Amino acid sequence: MQKRAIDVVVLSDVHLGTYGCHAKEIVNYLKSISPQLLILNGDIIDGWQFSKRYFPAAHMQVIKEIINLSSSGTRVIYITGNHDEMLRRYSDVELGNFQLTDKLVMDLNGKMTWIFHGDVFDASTKGSAKLLAKFGGHGYDMLILFNRCINWCLKLMKKEKMSLSKKIKNSVKKAVKWVADFEQIAAELAIEKKYDYIICGHIHQPQKRVIETKNGKVTYMNSGDWVENLTSLEYKNNEWNIYHYDEKEFSGAKVVNINKTNPAVNVITNEINLFINSLITNR
Repeated sequence: MQKRAIDVVVLSDVHLGTYGCHAKEIVNYLKSISPQLLILNGDIIDGWQFSKRYFPAAHMQVIKEIINLSSSGTRVIYITGNHDEMLRRYSDVELGNFQLTDKLVMDLNGKMTWIFHGDVFDASTKGSAKLLAKFGGHGYDMLILFNRCINWCLKLMKKEKMSLSKKIKNSVKKAVKWVADFEQIAAELAIEKKYDYIICGHIHQPQKRVIETKNGKVTYMNSGDWVENLTSLEYKNNEWNIYHYDEKEFSGAKVVNINKTNPAVNVITNEINLFINSLITNR
């Protein structure tokens, strides 16, 4: 597959280290693009649910593909989110083509674009509510895993896939209102700061729409996620678009072996063995 040249790609809410992460699909996507700038807009590695017992080779492959892009000339900017907030103490670190930060403002052909994860607007990620949010995260992960089993059965029956979490969110008025409030607050703040575009992640809802108030208007965008929606934002030919992953496009892609085992490490050479034996003998 020939790589697509793109000016800017914004990717968020990958949640590496969780059962819900679609690592294989992310690898396929990263292998198919050649962006000048790759912006990782938070929650790339899920520090809230991270466990040494679960980090498959496919998840490591995602990191490898990001490094490959950086090595090939792509500038990579990692904007921290709430699930990878442990990285915030290292904000503004730069290593070659890689930069770590909390927010980003850039000029795209005269249009000011403000990019940040968006958890700053979410009270559930702060204080005592954060503990409940972490428990909720585990429940959400299990729901996604259960949903995959259902979709596997639906695929066997040649029926369309379904998203339980989307159905629940859309049926709960509070969840719908929370998303709407999030978008409105973000837009109003961007208008106040005179930005043309505002890009967030966090709420797992891909979006691109113009929001207008009495003080002005702004284009609000959300890159979605790679747990349910498998979306990103792409900037090319002076235009932003939402990219939706289509597995049919990657039907012939190489499958990463998730059960890959690491080779045994042997750092003791014969020379060192002989030296150690001579020390023991001469005692």
